Amino acid sequence: MSSIASPTYLNSTVHPVLFDLGPVTVYSYGFMIALGVIAGVYYMARRGKKEVGLTFDQANALFVYIFIAALIGGKFFLFFEDPSHYVEKPARLLSGRGFVFYGSFLFAIPTMLWFFRKHKLDTWKMLDVMAITTCLVHIGGRLGCFLAGCCHGLPTDSFLGVAFSDPLCMADPKDTPLHPTQLYEAGFILIVMVVLFGIRDRKRFDGQLFMMYLMLYAVGRFVIEYFRGDVERGLLFNGLVSHSQLIAFTVLILSSVIYYRRLQRSATAGLVKNHQR
Repeated sequence: MSSIASPTYLNSTVHPVLFDLGPVTVYSYGFMIALGVIAGVYYMARRGKKEVGLTFDQANALFVYIFIAALIGGKFFLFFEDPSHYVEKPARLLSGRGFVFYGSFLFAIPTMLWFFRKHKLDTWKMLDVMAITTCLVHIGGRLGCFLAGCCHGLPTDSFLGVAFSDPLCMADPKDTPLHPTQLYEAGFILIVMVVLFGIRDRKRFDGQLFMMYLMLYAVGRFVIEYFRGDVERGLLFNGLVSHSQLIAFTVLILSSVIYYRRLQRSATAGLVKNHQR
């Protein structure tokens, strides 16, 4: 790893351990995810009730199902980033450290679709609700990553560089300015969420918010991956792209096709309606 001479950077004073409550240790990562989940569930319950009549019990049940699916999916994809590492010591996979967002998300989608159909909820309207819900949870998660030092970036001499010094921090190397890719992503997701809020009440078709979320996040994630420095995320094609970049590209193509088709159907339905008038 090349050294960087006389950098100007921020020295991170954040700590993976937020505070202790007697024998209970509250970790920064989990605490921020919890805040994101609370915000997300609150929005989902309020907006879901308005859009499709989602009940309080249904909102709670949906959250539990998504949480389980996301946990399994995040660990499943984590395993395939470095199979030999986890085959050697399976306990590493079962620890609370390490998730793959796309793994969690791709497992959560079919779970949501199953739940919507089971409870006869409008699938496309609920997916739009879940787009903003996911943004809220994800922002909390990425801020938690920053506090824990995981998902960090490459060394940099940029003024944006952040050096992590806490011994418990997952950043590697420590005391070296790194791209704060966690903050880059949290900021980008915030922008995406603002865009979704901006078109929420004047969307052209149900499902537009969800498809836009998928497309925008895929583009942002693909770019941010080039600044990532945690090699554990896995690389393909002789290090040309990461696992997440390949998934992001695939998601971008599929979501773009669905977006275009639903936009065409919306336009056709509008023409028919105007003709009938």
